[in-house]
Amino acid sequence: MKHSNSFYYDLDFGEKAEDYLNEIFSDGKKIEVKYDRMAHVTGNLYVEYQSRGKKSGIATTQANYWIFIIEKKQAGIIVNVNKLKEICRIAYQLGHIVKGGDNDTSLGFLIPINQIV
Repeated sequence: MKHSNSFYYDLDFGEKAEDYLNEIFSDGKKIEVKYDRMAHVTGNLYVEYQSRGKKSGIATTQANYWIFIIEKKQAGIIVNVNKLKEICRIAYQLGHIVKGGDNDTSLGFLIPINQIV
């Protein structure tokens, strides 16, 4: 990225980010929010695809974007669902499936945060 001390360059850059967020939160876009209690410790986000033997989570979402809220960091990560599905397909092919949820009744993937960002 080109470095500039110009206010106008920085303003343009910031406005592009605002436009991106406006697109995400515009009418008609669906957002799913996930609260991850362990990501700040493990460095991974859990993405569920099955619960109690039925498709769930990423396998059934109608959302355009997922927002992961990371406990204790007061931060969030916004991910395009199509990109997240692509990452999950690779995890599935590699056999990176883990149990989770209440009483380990769900299946999902532990995705390193740095793979998403």
